[in-house]
Amino acid sequence: MGLMDKVKQQATQLAEKAQEGVQKGQAKVEGLQAKRHADALLRDLGAATFATKTGRGDGATAGETERLLAELRAHEAEHGPIDVAPTAGAAGDESPAS
Repeated sequence: MGLMDKVKQQATQLAEKAQEGVQKGQAKVEGLQAKRHADALLRDLGAATFATKTGRGDGATAGETERLLAELRAHEAEHGPIDVAPTAGAAGDESPAS
């Protein structure tokens, strides 16, 4: 194999590795975006539930709750189970003093 053939082969291998790195990076970004979206949906669902439980909900709150639940189910169908473990007030979680 000539020198130019070796150089071409190495260049091809480097390009493939670079492409793999880009794909892994894109997958990680997409995963983070999906998690943020799920977190926002869960936050909104919690707010709607809180409003209902404290008597501050209105006629639209029940419909909003159902919409959010449907959206969360669709999100799980596309991205897999959502981590629903509590984070606020968890053991070892220290909030800054006011």
